[in-house]
Amino acid sequence: MSPIPTPALAAQIRPAATPPALLRNFSIIAHIDHGKSTLADRMLQLTGVVGERAMRAQFLDRMDIERERGITIKSQAVRMPWQVGDQPYALNMIDTPGHVDFSYEVNRSLAACEGAVLLVDAAQGIEAQTLANLYMAMENDLTIIPVLNKIDLPAAQPEKYAEELANLIGGRPEDCLRVSGKTGEGVLELLDTIVAKVPAPTGDANAPSRAMIFDSVYDTYRGVVTYVRVIDGQLSPRERIQMMSTRATHELLEIGVISPDPIPSGGLGVGEVGYLITGVKDVRQSKVGDTVTNLSKPAAEALSGYREPKPMVFSGLYPIDGSDYPALRDALDKLKLNDAALVYEPETSVALGFGYRCGFLGLLHLEIVRERLEREFNLDLISTAPNVFYDVVAEDGSEIRVTNPSEFPEGKVSSIREPVVRATILAPSEYVGTIMELAQGRRGNILGMDYLSEDRVEMRYTLPLAEIVGDFFDQLKSKTRGYASLDYEPEGDQEADLVKVDILLNHEHVDAFSAIVHRDKAYAYGVTMAEKLKDLIPRQQFEVPIQAAIGARVIARETIRALRKDMLAKCYGGDITRKRKLLEKQKEGKKRMKNIGRVEVPQEAFIAALTSDAPTGKK
Repeated sequence: MSPIPTPALAAQIRPAATPPALLRNFSIIAHIDHGKSTLADRMLQLTGVVGERAMRAQFLDRMDIERERGITIKSQAVRMPWQVGDQPYALNMIDTPGHVDFSYEVNRSLAACEGAVLLVDAAQGIEAQTLANLYMAMENDLTIIPVLNKIDLPAAQPEKYAEELANLIGGRPEDCLRVSGKTGEGVLELLDTIVAKVPAPTGDANAPSRAMIFDSVYDTYRGVVTYVRVIDGQLSPRERIQMMSTRATHELLEIGVISPDPIPSGGLGVGEVGYLITGVKDVRQSKVGDTVTNLSKPAAEALSGYREPKPMVFSGLYPIDGSDYPALRDALDKLKLNDAALVYEPETSVALGFGYRCGFLGLLHLEIVRERLEREFNLDLISTAPNVFYDVVAEDGSEIRVTNPSEFPEGKVSSIREPVVRATILAPSEYVGTIMELAQGRRGNILGMDYLSEDRVEMRYTLPLAEIVGDFFDQLKSKTRGYASLDYEPEGDQEADLVKVDILLNHEHVDAFSAIVHRDKAYAYGVTMAEKLKDLIPRQQFEVPIQAAIGARVIARETIRALRKDMLAKCYGGDITRKRKLLEKQKEGKKRMKNIGRVEVPQEAFIAALTSDAPTGKK
């Protein structure tokens, strides 16, 4: 049992003086809601980094949105002192998100570590994202420490899930540590195990300095703050550094470690994790995955970095007030620094004006980015219906990458290919039939099925990504009473029978409402959108047809009835021909108005029709 260190111990371990042999870099990985942030809280307390007065639940979740939703969105690195016997160590811990949409954060964090604490809820067992994170850690050749959390819960079954976990990673059930992040039970033993099992970082201290950027944030006063892991050599304050991909050079104004607040130090050596401040305000000069080196003695080649995230879902973001467009551009630039998976490019919509076509990793990622833009930068935004990219081959043989229905080529097309994902679903075995029925209804093909235990089954499917970004996860949860968990990863593409459904308002195309859907579902989409717009668009002085069409063929129609002015109110009597004459005059006027009239779609109608109301939930 290690003694509980005092906060003064933190000051004794100066980063510049810590040799690699006394460093341990590790991440905490798990499925969402399995207690990563709570376990991190106990570690911060037990190592004396955070005192009782400063302590709060989910200490490392800095954003309001994280605390409100109870989920981790951003990885957070923190340095903790720990003593085993008479030997002081420095532990660099990275708390990672658990949601499948933020797996790129986990990927970046693992590139900066030698070990991973694999956390499993002792009441729920292994879930889909547990497997995904485990395989990611194994690809990075990390030492895995299996841990069962929440053993204090009445529903906990540590013996059962220890065996399940041991079978998965090829160990013994007794090797799985039992802890409670809430009460602190077993956390001291876990810290000792991390020191004993996680290998010390390796690197050449005399080689030219190389440090990998694994994260960065934008500070209004200090500019770009870059988080790095030093692989070779040493970085010192006031030296000139170079970013190897952009060739940009800067002076190191401040260097230090996060414990959990920034603490300036005399430099960072091999294996250390810390931050750099150069005073640069241009967010494009600090690229996540880039290599930092010394300008006077540069490294010969950059580090391999980590896998670049690929956007899976596309949506347009438009400011409600057109004058906010420059503010939206600046906000996206700053958010991109904080969120490496965000991809965006300018686009123009006839209906919505100037905006950006943004790429996201999933629906929750889209929702979080939009909410952060609105909260942190005070913007009012409309997001168009989420869609995926398609590779379209036109009749003349030319290939077009379509990320927006408005880019779909006119006329006939030879073929359309859509992205496919490999989905892993974990659920109780009693729901196998229900899940199969749901997956087949979404054009899924089963790849295999394995029983992890007598009552837990893992099912693997290939599914079109377009079917997943809708309400697939919500349907899966409702059909399995919330017990199923889902994870997915890209698996190439496939040819599909897809069509573009256009929405016409008074015979004019409204590009914002167009969609690319499977031919079997085109009619349902057309009917739904036509009915929705009929309720949302106010009545005009003339009759307005709302049509859904594939090419020139109309597949659905609704009609907004005209407002009728009472032309006979002033006729108190007299011949019927007088009344008829007034009605004919009104009829002619409405006919002329219909030919020249334009339907103004109110902003509220766009927001209601385009905003995705599908709850994303927790995966």
